[in-house]
Amino acid sequence: MIIFRYLCRELLGATLAVSAVLLLMVMSGRFVKYLAEAAAGDLSAGILFALMGYRLPGFLELVIPLGFFVGVLLAYGRLYIESEMTVLHACGFSERQLLRYTLIPALLVAAFVAAMSLYLTPTGIERTSHLLTADKTRNEFDHLVPKKFVSTKGDRAVYYADGLSDDKSMMHNVFLAELGNSRGETETDHQIVTVAREGVQQIDPETGLRYLVLRDGYRYEGVPGQSDYRQMAFSSYEVLLDVPRLRTKASEQLQSMSTAELWRSEDPRERVNLHWRLSLPVLVLVVAILAVPLSRTNPRQGRYAKMIPAVLLYIVYLVALQGVRGAIEDGKIEQAWAIWLVHPPFLILGLLLLGGRDKKPRKRTKTPTSGRGNGSGNGGATDVAA
Repeated sequence: MIIFRYLCRELLGATLAVSAVLLLMVMSGRFVKYLAEAAAGDLSAGILFALMGYRLPGFLELVIPLGFFVGVLLAYGRLYIESEMTVLHACGFSERQLLRYTLIPALLVAAFVAAMSLYLTPTGIERTSHLLTADKTRNEFDHLVPKKFVSTKGDRAVYYADGLSDDKSMMHNVFLAELGNSRGETETDHQIVTVAREGVQQIDPETGLRYLVLRDGYRYEGVPGQSDYRQMAFSSYEVLLDVPRLRTKASEQLQSMSTAELWRSEDPRERVNLHWRLSLPVLVLVVAILAVPLSRTNPRQGRYAKMIPAVLLYIVYLVALQGVRGAIEDGKIEQAWAIWLVHPPFLILGLLLLGGRDKKPRKRTKTPTSGRGNGSGNGGATDVAA
């Protein structure tokens, strides 16, 4: 138990450190992308941290297996470099025992990854989709700031409000300048200017469309510098607010489906997503078997001698899984269970690398012999198999 606790502490410590670095790299890239969208006005700044929180399980299910694999290589590689593993082997601690001790924390990590892939990740993607949908359906007037000119509609309109109510449903002293005319033409020299005492957003209960109702104002339409312009005074004027088209990727729809829905489905594209979610915990166990023999390091070679080949092997493994998944989704492979054919070759490779190094060494013991019975006159040595 002392050896087991020591190995688990070294292994899990290295895994957490590597996973934290990888997670920081992945999340920082995604956060910069969301931040750029927020700076461009395509995303509300208030939902950035909520989006990152909902996407966290999806990051973890891919980062943790790689972090565990590299953690095994680093932890056991240090033990080989500092000759601690040599001492353990000299005391009768075989490599198969090392594998058994490694598989116990591997099962815990696999259970954690299974919780991510089977439940938390699809739930997070679904909530992310709802959050983005709610944010995208907000029109440009929801982002209005009092006493500040704001451009919208691809820089084809500028609006201003002197004051806003607390819920932003009522605007006071509204100014709106647009390019183009009411007939849908897009001449850049044609302008429409509307001013009103107040504006109210209203939703049609039948169609669900939103309108901006302007009250007590004037509307000017024409070309600057020309006298043929139109002026209209109104007591109430309704403007249909454009709702942006929402484009939800088919892959995101599949990823947001619950595991129970995928289990009941007969569609190969949906079934392969179920097999993919089940494959991630198996991936953790297989890479644990691969990492144990790959962590063998000669002190003269250095701690990171086998790191690059091992990581390349992991990349080949993961790319093969994703390649088969993509082929099934594209219809090139009909059977969704074909993704499970990727695991056996790497499992067999790990067992082959492990099998040749677990034989106990032969002990050489000397038995005293008489000098007269030995032609050389010296004490002879007899090999005795342990």
